[in-house]
Amino acid sequence: MSDRSGIFQGDDPFAIARAWLDEATATEPNDPNAIALATVDADGLPDARMVLLKDIEPGPDGGFVFYTNYDSAKGRQISATGKAAFVMHWKSLRRQIRVRGTVTREQGPAADAYYASRALQSRIGAWSSRQSQPLDSRATLLAEVARQGLRHGLSPARPPFWGGFRITPSQIEFWADGAFRLHDRFRWTRSGDDGTGWEVQRLQP
Repeated sequence: MSDRSGIFQGDDPFAIARAWLDEATATEPNDPNAIALATVDADGLPDARMVLLKDIEPGPDGGFVFYTNYDSAKGRQISATGKAAFVMHWKSLRRQIRVRGTVTREQGPAADAYYASRALQSRIGAWSSRQSQPLDSRATLLAEVARQGLRHGLSPARPPFWGGFRITPSQIEFWADGAFRLHDRFRWTRSGDDGTGWEVQRLQP
């Protein structure tokens, strides 16, 4: 579009998203890669929580990747529907990115590599937590952490129930705050027979 310039300029929405995240990393005091992830349960009731985005993959087959316990509430909901959405908001930059799309699992070498990069305590924690299940006390959880630490030692393998989810977007919206609430919004929508093209449209604020 003729007026898509400055921070909105470019032909690859994943490259724009990564540039915005890189800029936010220098300004946000905590977790600039935090996203509010939305899913729906079996009754169609929306659910949302904060997770940390770990990768933005550029190119025609690009996507957004985060990691979690597959047996968690969000993991079960995503597995049931194959769909999710998220918003990433940076108060310091007065910008946000909204994404909607389909979801697949990342269970290969990339998941193994990310798991291995985590602190040992976090790797043991992944084995110890039955995420989203009831817990009678923190002492019970800490006892399980100790047990799993003894069981797996200093080089625990990635749990089979823990890995990545890749959101392949059908839509990406870039939003920037404007004076008098006249915000700038550009929505990228998948196009073309093979779904690798994009149509970009400016939206009303």
